Amino acid sequence: MRIAVSALVLVAVGLLATASGKSPVVITGKQEAGMDWWESGVFYQIYPRSFKDSNGDGVGDLAGITEKLDHLADLGVTGVWLSPVFKSPMADFGYDIADFRDVDPIFGTMADLDRMVQKAKQLGIKVILDFVPNHTSDEHEWFIKSVNNEGNYRDYYVWRNGVGTGTPNNWQSVFHTPAWTLLPGQSQYYLHQFDKKQPDLNYRNPLVKQEMADMVSFWLDKGIDGFRIDAINHVYEDPQFRDERLIDPNGELIWENMDHEYTQNLPECYDLIYDWRDLFDSYKARDNVTRLMMTEAYANLEQTMLWYGNGNRKGSHIPFNFAMINRLSKDSRANDFKEIIDEWLNAMPAGAQANWVLGNHDRPRIASRYGPDRASSLAVLEMTLPGIAVVYYGEEIGMEDNRAITFEETQDPQAANTNPDVYQQFTRDPVRTPFQWDATAYAGFTAATAQKTWLPVHPNYREVNLAAQKAASESMFKLYQKLIRLRKEHAFMHGKFESKVLLNNVFGYTRTMDGEQSYAVVVNLNDNDVNVNLQELHEDIDSAKVTLTSLDARMKEGDEVTEVFHIVLGRYDAVVFEIASSAATIGASMLMMLMATILRTLF
Repeated sequence: MRIAVSALVLVAVGLLATASGKSPVVITGKQEAGMDWWESGVFYQIYPRSFKDSNGDGVGDLAGITEKLDHLADLGVTGVWLSPVFKSPMADFGYDIADFRDVDPIFGTMADLDRMVQKAKQLGIKVILDFVPNHTSDEHEWFIKSVNNEGNYRDYYVWRNGVGTGTPNNWQSVFHTPAWTLLPGQSQYYLHQFDKKQPDLNYRNPLVKQEMADMVSFWLDKGIDGFRIDAINHVYEDPQFRDERLIDPNGELIWENMDHEYTQNLPECYDLIYDWRDLFDSYKARDNVTRLMMTEAYANLEQTMLWYGNGNRKGSHIPFNFAMINRLSKDSRANDFKEIIDEWLNAMPAGAQANWVLGNHDRPRIASRYGPDRASSLAVLEMTLPGIAVVYYGEEIGMEDNRAITFEETQDPQAANTNPDVYQQFTRDPVRTPFQWDATAYAGFTAATAQKTWLPVHPNYREVNLAAQKAASESMFKLYQKLIRLRKEHAFMHGKFESKVLLNNVFGYTRTMDGEQSYAVVVNLNDNDVNVNLQELHEDIDSAKVTLTSLDARMKEGDEVTEVFHIVLGRYDAVVFEIASSAATIGASMLMMLMATILRTLF
C-alpha cells in the first residue's frame, strides 16, 4: 500500500512541477526543424561612408568598419550588409559602379575588405555585399567601349534613336531629369533610370547576363555570404519603348507622377532573379551553406511576393518588406499596423520567411518619422514579430535625421538636381550622417584634426551616442541587445503569431508554442495612458510577468501581473509579457489538493 502511495506521490510531484510552470496559452505553434542560419536573423545595414573613418579624411572606410565590428558582435546581429564599396566615381555614392570586382580607394583596398570579412567571420557575423545590377557608372570600361562602338559592347547598354528633335520617349529618371541623354558626337540616346552617370545595362543581351553572373561567382568564391540586390525591378524595360502614362494628366512630367508600367516590375525581372537563385544554390549544393539573396524593389504586395518565387522556381530569400516604411506613419492606428503585418504574413508562400524593415538609407529614420519618444516601442514591435529584422545603422542608438544640412552642403544627387526651395522633399542626406560613437569631436567618427566630415554630424551627438548609452543603466542600445537575445527564445523563433486590435487603439499579439514559454506583446499607439485587458488576446491568459519594455515605460521589467484584465500602459509604451494560462493555474491547484490528500493518507 505504502509503495503504491509513494508512487502516487512521485507522479503527483512530477505533475505539480509541470503544471506550476507557466504553460502557453491555447493558441499553439509547432516547433520546426532546425532553422537555417539566416531564417530568424537580425541584419545590420552599414552605410560605409558614415560608419567609421580610420584615416581622418572625413569619409568612413573598410578599416573603420573592421575596427568597430566588435560593436556589432556586442549588439548580437547575425549579419552585416554593406552599401556599395566597389570602385566608383561616387556620382551616387557607390551606386554608380566603375568596376564590380574592385574596391574604391576611398574605402580602402581589396586587402582591407578581405581583413574585414575575416574578422567578421571570426566574430560569427555574416557579410552581405550590395549588388547594383541595373546600371554601371559611365566611367565603367564597358560603357566607354559602348560609346566608342568597340566589339560587342554597344549592345551592353540601351541606346535608342530620338523621336523628331527630342528623346526616344517621355520616360523620366528617379533623379528628376529625362531618362535619356545624348552625348556629343552620338546619334543615339542612352537610357539611365537614375543619374545620367548611371547608364542602364541591357539585360536582353545574353552577354550582359553572363557578365553579371560571373561577377556574382567572383565574390561568392571569395567567401562573401550573399548579396543585397538593388533596384532589381528596374532591370528590364518595355522592348517597344512606349510612353508612360501620367498619373495626373495635368500634373508635372516628373518620375513621381508617372505610372511605371514600362520601366518597372516586368516579368523578365523575376526570371533574372530566379536564374541567380539557381547560381546561389549551386554553391549550397557543394557545402550545404546557404548564400543569401536579399532583393530591393518598391512594389505592391502581389509584385513583391513574386520575388520569393513563382511556385516552380525559387527567388529571393528576403524580398525586402517596405510596408512599415511606406504605409505607416506617426498617425497610423492599431488597425493599420495589424493590416500591413497580417497582409504580408498571409501573402507569403509556404515555407518563406517574413522580414521587417523600419529604416534604410533612402527613407527618414524611425526617430524622425515617429518621434524620439516612440522609437523604442517600434523597436520592440519589429524585433518580436516572426521572421527577420533589418536594422539600419544608428537605429540601435536612436539617431535622428539631420535636417539642418543646407542646400549648399547637400551631396545627394536626387536633391542636388532640384533647387533650394524643394530639395528637402527629396534629399536622403539627413539619414546618412556619421554614426555617433561618443561625445568627442565629430562624435568619434573621425579624427579630431579632420577638416570636416563628408556630411555634417547631427548636432545632438553629445547626448545621443553609443558611449553614453553603454554607460547608462537603461538605453536604446541596451534595449536592442535585450530584444536580440529574446528573439532566440523558441516561441519567437518557431512559435505561432496571432494579432488583435485591442480597445483604446492598442496593437497586441501573442507568440506561443507547445511546451515552451509563451509571450504577449502590446503596443500603445496613443499619447496617453490606456487600460489593456490581456484576455482580449486570449481568454485563457491568467497571469503575466513583464519580460521587457520600451524605454521609460510605466511598467518595469520583472513586474508581476495578476489582474491581466486591468493593465495600465503609459503613453507609447510597448511591453513584452511572459504569459501563463488559466489551465496551468487550475491544474496546479488541483494537484495541490491531491498532494494534501495523499499526505493525509500517509501520515
